Amino acid sequence: MTSLPSRFSRRGVFSTALALGAATLLPTAATGRARAATGSRRPEGRDGATTPRITDCDGWGAREASEEVVVLDTRPERIIVHHTASANVSDYSQERAHALARAIQRFHMDTQGWIDTGQHFTVSRGAFVLEGRHHSLAALESGDRLVRGAHCVGQNSVAIGIENEGTYTTQEPPAAQFSTLADLCAQVCRQYDLSPSEIYGHRDFNSTACPGDRLYAMLPRLRQDVALRLGNTQPVEQPRWPVNLPPAWSTDPEAAARSLTEYLPPNLLTSLRTP
Repeated sequence: MTSLPSRFSRRGVFSTALALGAATLLPTAATGRARAATGSRRPEGRDGATTPRITDCDGWGAREASEEVVVLDTRPERIIVHHTASANVSDYSQERAHALARAIQRFHMDTQGWIDTGQHFTVSRGAFVLEGRHHSLAALESGDRLVRGAHCVGQNSVAIGIENEGTYTTQEPPAAQFSTLADLCAQVCRQYDLSPSEIYGHRDFNSTACPGDRLYAMLPRLRQDVALRLGNTQPVEQPRWPVNLPPAWSTDPEAAARSLTEYLPPNLLTSLRTP
């Protein structure tokens, strides 16, 4: 795969700004039954496989979505890896992870005007996994539904979006964070019968530097690590690319990049230490 030039980055401008450091509608009653247990839990995995512990929206203090979240009766076709382009902090605490999730939701809803957090899951630098858009965890547990997200133009109804806290342009993610990302990707692949070859970076579909040169370069390793977790020791095929690129991507990539802004403004995180 070919990396996009850095001038197409929509995230780099905020890489040092964070000092602390998108069918069918799921009825409310059904949601309550599916998510009776709140907080941090291990989602129900197939075949008794070990699964990552995920903190659901209630567990990290999420606001309610401004509209009913759309839940599609289809499985995703792929996974798309992102980075938050926030500071590479050394605070690996659960408190930090929860504050990050609240900050992302606040920015996506109050500034972007989205109905909820854009991505499905977030992995903090401290290796905590957080549900992003409401009902994403219940959909994952079902193995046959997908929440429509708002993380990648052209892919929001067909792909699971996973944000990784940090900026990985010149640095690699902490080992524990990367390992947990592999655990989460393996769980997504297991639940939805996806091949590890269907793990992509955001830049494969939109004009952006995301998920950063270093993390993007680690995607072949990520695919192989996921395959091993699924019991496959054979080399993983490279993903098919390009896939469903939005028309505007080739005609005006810079304009497309400007339409995808989702950075966290300076000091937003520091104001969200509590729900």
